[in-house]
Amino acid sequence: MLNLWQALDRTIRHNLDRKAIIEHINGDALVTTWREFGERVSKASGVLLSQGVAKKVSFGICMKNSARFDELKWAGFRAGAIPVPINWRLAPPEIVHILKDSDVETIFLEADFLPLFEAPELAPWRGNLVCTNPVDDSQKVVLYDDLFAAATIPEAAEVDPDDDAILLYTGGTTGRSKGVRLSHTNIITCAVAYTLGLQGKPDDVYLHVPPMFHSADLLATGWFLMGAGQAYLPMFSPSALFETIENCGVTVIVLVPTMVILTLNDPGLAAFDRSSLRRIAIGSAPLAPELAKGLAENFPAVGLSNTYGLTEVAPDLTIFEPDEFREAIEHDLPHKASVGKPNILVDLKLVGPDGEEVAPGDSGELWARGPNIMKGYLNLPEQTAEVLVDGWFWTGDIARFDENGYVYLLDRSKDMIISGGENVYSSEVENILYKHPDIMECAVIGIPDDKLGEKLMAVIVSLPDTNPTSEGIIAHCREMIGGYKIPRQIEFVEAMPKNAMGKILKNELRNIYGR
Repeated sequence: MLNLWQALDRTIRHNLDRKAIIEHINGDALVTTWREFGERVSKASGVLLSQGVAKKVSFGICMKNSARFDELKWAGFRAGAIPVPINWRLAPPEIVHILKDSDVETIFLEADFLPLFEAPELAPWRGNLVCTNPVDDSQKVVLYDDLFAAATIPEAAEVDPDDDAILLYTGGTTGRSKGVRLSHTNIITCAVAYTLGLQGKPDDVYLHVPPMFHSADLLATGWFLMGAGQAYLPMFSPSALFETIENCGVTVIVLVPTMVILTLNDPGLAAFDRSSLRRIAIGSAPLAPELAKGLAENFPAVGLSNTYGLTEVAPDLTIFEPDEFREAIEHDLPHKASVGKPNILVDLKLVGPDGEEVAPGDSGELWARGPNIMKGYLNLPEQTAEVLVDGWFWTGDIARFDENGYVYLLDRSKDMIISGGENVYSSEVENILYKHPDIMECAVIGIPDDKLGEKLMAVIVSLPDTNPTSEGIIAHCREMIGGYKIPRQIEFVEAMPKNAMGKILKNELRNIYGR
């Protein structure tokens, strides 16, 4: 087995003068070849060493999506150092936790985030910031370009494939964020399975859409290793997405459901040139069938895929192959609501309350096994032992399998609602709500009830220029689901609380409405 740099180095040797990076800058598509990218990564590893970032030393990256982000990440892999991408949307105390927990001293950041480090809590790191773009002299900060100009190219470090490659911090939606230790083997094996499942091609152009501090960005790895082009969307908006696809000839994108909602409702959708696009994959959260239908109708020539995974699995477990997913959507087949089948390298099982595996058709807690499963949580041996048991990883999700092996993600175990003694899966109710023509986003939670223990509450964001009512929403649900699954309370809001990937934070909704 190779480590990540060894694998990329072979890609570079085979693709020297083919396009590696396509950057959309001021309306132009600027191209960097694989030869040039390899030289920059090699020299960037010298920059790391000049700052004391050597083998097994962690360093921070606080940047929007860009080729420079990837340059530093791959330089870390070459040096045997451990990149720690930082979610710049976090508050200073949350960032302090990540930096202390991971022993990060040196941080590479964009000028936009220099003000973030003016917070008193982050004072200890101010002297170790390296700014990756030009700033005025008053900033008094070390510039990456100056270090790069002076750097020499060191020998690549000897790195075992099972060594830590990257440290990614979970969103912390159920408490303080945890550092997920992913090895070179974890990342490469997941990349192989994912790219095969999506039928990646060397002449693809993969667009980095989700924030690169998130595990979803690791899905690009397979396209790196086959020599496909890479393009970058610094900040998501539908208009920026359309423009970058057009200007960079993008063929593959990964979106999360919130991005799908915004894209399908953007007035620019009809006019943009999507002729280069051949694959759209969905991840991070289950895709409601109504949203899948909207994608199929608006992107008739594009292969669609619904996938499921977590940071701890580097980050994919299932894949709905593009032709099969489109067929299921267009023919309204029952398995259109699934997240596909296990990818080719993992085993999945469902475990009931008694600790025994459940039969197809029954629900249970989802466990996973494979070479992409994390090494553990940094500095958290007890939490690691809770989720890694006898070679299996407990996902914390509730699912069921059908007789053909399709996986249906029902809920997070903590999000299942028990109302009047009945188990209600919030995703099932949400899928019904998404069929309502006036609903843009929704979330179903359980809130305390003296009689039922918990009652269902739906939090809804309406489409612009619509005015749905609670009575109309309840009547809509009554036509399609049993009475015990119908929300007893409806709350209309302007926006949902979300994490950096656009996933709705149900724990925050419970804190707001569950008192």
